[in-house]
Amino acid sequence: MKQILYLPLDERPCNADFTPMLAEGTGFRLISPPAKLLGKKKQPGDPDGLFRWLEEHSDGCCGAVLSLDALAYSSILASRLHQEELPVLQERLLRLREWKSRHPQLRLFGFSLIMRCPRYSSSDEEPDYYAECGAEIHRLGVLTHKKELGILEEDGAAELEALRTRIPPQALEDYLGRRQKNLAVNRLAIGLAAEGILDFLVIPQDDSAPYGWTARDQRELRLLIRDQEVSLRVLMYPDADAVGNTLAARMILQELGEQPLVYVKHASSGGAQVTPLYEDRMVGESIKYQILASGGLVATSASEADILLMVTPPSGNPQEHCPGQPLPLRMEYETNRTQLEQVLYAEYALKQGKTVAFADIAYANGGDPELFSLFKQAGLLWKLSGYAGWNTSSNTLGTAIPMAMLRHCCGPRKEHLDFLALRYLEDIGYMAEVRNAVCREELEKHGWNYFEVDGTDGEAARIVRNRLEAFAERELPFPGHRVRITECRLPWNRMFEIGLKVSVISEED
Repeated sequence: MKQILYLPLDERPCNADFTPMLAEGTGFRLISPPAKLLGKKKQPGDPDGLFRWLEEHSDGCCGAVLSLDALAYSSILASRLHQEELPVLQERLLRLREWKSRHPQLRLFGFSLIMRCPRYSSSDEEPDYYAECGAEIHRLGVLTHKKELGILEEDGAAELEALRTRIPPQALEDYLGRRQKNLAVNRLAIGLAAEGILDFLVIPQDDSAPYGWTARDQRELRLLIRDQEVSLRVLMYPDADAVGNTLAARMILQELGEQPLVYVKHASSGGAQVTPLYEDRMVGESIKYQILASGGLVATSASEADILLMVTPPSGNPQEHCPGQPLPLRMEYETNRTQLEQVLYAEYALKQGKTVAFADIAYANGGDPELFSLFKQAGLLWKLSGYAGWNTSSNTLGTAIPMAMLRHCCGPRKEHLDFLALRYLEDIGYMAEVRNAVCREELEKHGWNYFEVDGTDGEAARIVRNRLEAFAERELPFPGHRVRITECRLPWNRMFEIGLKVSVISEED
């Protein structure tokens, strides 16, 4: 069995667990560092310890998928909170040169995020001052960027000046200073790709938007990519937590000598032109990047394709799951989108022997219950080669596409069914149903709130597990099998995400 080193973005399940799970049963084993080296939420980890771990485990591996944020800062949150000097961060990345020279057999695939700028005021994942002026810092970035582009509206100049006086100077200095360091680290990463130290690099945009500090940094890095003539080996697109999946699939496919053709079919005529929430471009363009980064190519017809990717955006005005609230009924979802046709076409394509996957990008932060119901009615639940519907549109794409590619190239396996069951339980069961119910019915009663419950393995996690077990029993029929939850926790002591371990077992076991 071939081995690949995997350095995740942080210790959350979506980063630390999903990627190794996807690779299970493919003939490739992903080796990851101990979670303590990555830290925990705002508690930083050990970047030097992570590099030592890489050194100690390099022999016998064919490649490495590396979060450069983990290598430089220790984790994604550490990259937003650190007080390191720039030379320290640069020295940590430059160690890759000597490492590659000592282990020339290693192909190095890296990813390095452009630092995000949320549009809301919350310090849950940002510096403490972001709770007071985060929205203002975001808005200042939007207006500053528009002014530089010469498209600032007439009343924007006055708002821009008002924001500059309203935001505490020390907060803005700290925030923009850290952004400059992040920009310098990304420039260095592009340089390492130009040298050939990094064989492939993704620069993802976390919670991006068409205008603002993140889009401004993106423009500068894009020009550098062109100047360095590395556009074929350095891709930039929206994502963060799913890039490990994408690069692991790319590495496995290259080792196998495979390059699948993927045909994309949208549920709405205008779906490809919709810009999802928390992203900066039309989803049709993001999909192309995701397919290319995963090691595939975009097919021009279903007949020539190896994989059919069904995507489910609305025709416009995308919405998100808001815990404790019902989904709104809107024309963009109800009448200007036809998921029924997609499901019937998927049923037909499966009978023709095609590999079919669904990227459920209808809503941010959870899957679409209507689509899930259609799966059940058509008997598709356990026939799909990929499904995801969690967090941002690009997080979903970066899970469903690699999942389908590995299923297509490596064949059917129990591990694939386990991960498919996990996606149904997490993206539909938890994010679209159970989380909403627990937020409505349990938080206030127990004195909890959305961002703080009673620990990772406390009563809140027990309540969630009980409800998810009932969901699995009721909603995941699989003749001769049942879905067992072996672990359920709330990894950051909040309701936003969940940590599940799931197994599809024979009823005879």
